[in-house]
Amino acid sequence: MMEEKQKITQPTGVVKKSRRGRRRVQEFLGGEYLSREWVIGNLSYLLFVTALAILYIGNTYYAEKTYKAIERTKSELKELRFRYISTKSKLMFETRPSEISKKALLYGLKESSMPPYKILYPGKRLKTKN
Repeated sequence: MMEEKQKITQPTGVVKKSRRGRRRVQEFLGGEYLSREWVIGNLSYLLFVTALAILYIGNTYYAEKTYKAIERTKSELKELRFRYISTKSKLMFETRPSEISKKALLYGLKESSMPPYKILYPGKRLKTKN
């Protein structure tokens, strides 16, 4: 019997649905649902859900910002590591004895042909003239 109320049979055999769905959409868009008692009764719950949604959106933005900062720091660290390796390589090349002697020649210094030797000090104080 309930099905008979919801469906209207046409003489041609076509079954037509009732227009309850359209009416519900019109009620929703008209704003009548806001004046109902259950909305007013659940207003605190609705505000809580809205606050959670705002916090969720804010947390998503914060996570994206943090991720971008981490990626920026990773790329900067990679660049600094490359600079460190190239600077260390350059320093090791320039501190080789052959490179030092080449640079010393520019200042008029030359490498000694005598090997280094120890100077022995007898332990007595030398008197200096005042």
